[in-house]
Amino acid sequence: MYSLILTLHHYVAFIALILLAWATLNGILGSNSEKAFEDKHRKINSFALIATHSMLLLGLILLVVSPVAQHAFSDMGSAMKDSAARKAIIEHPFTNIIAVVLATIGNAKSKKALGNGRKFKVSFIFYGLALVLILSRLPFDKLFSF
Repeated sequence: MYSLILTLHHYVAFIALILLAWATLNGILGSNSEKAFEDKHRKINSFALIATHSMLLLGLILLVVSPVAQHAFSDMGSAMKDSAARKAIIEHPFTNIIAVVLATIGNAKSKKALGNGRKFKVSFIFYGLALVLILSRLPFDKLFSF
């Protein structure tokens, strides 16, 4: 079960990163133009939001079933001294939680914003911040190990 969830988390994270980058780019391009914030733009944001929430859910399940996390939780003092363990059980999950919260806020604010330029700008800011946060805690050493 652990390896299945880890693989799903890995692939969903790739999808989430692509969709977050797309939503961010969409926000940049839209805020610098006069085009309308249409249903297709809202859908890009929604799909990015769904992917980030799915990634987070799978990641939280991994925190429960992962042998690495279980070992670290059994001796938190040692885990906090080990930078790899600390990143895996503290920094990576909590940074991603903040990123998903930012994406959620951005999605809600872009729906409520007045004016097309404002909707695009809000999308760019919040989805861009979420993307940067996720990239900052991405385990690049495990990125292409399937």
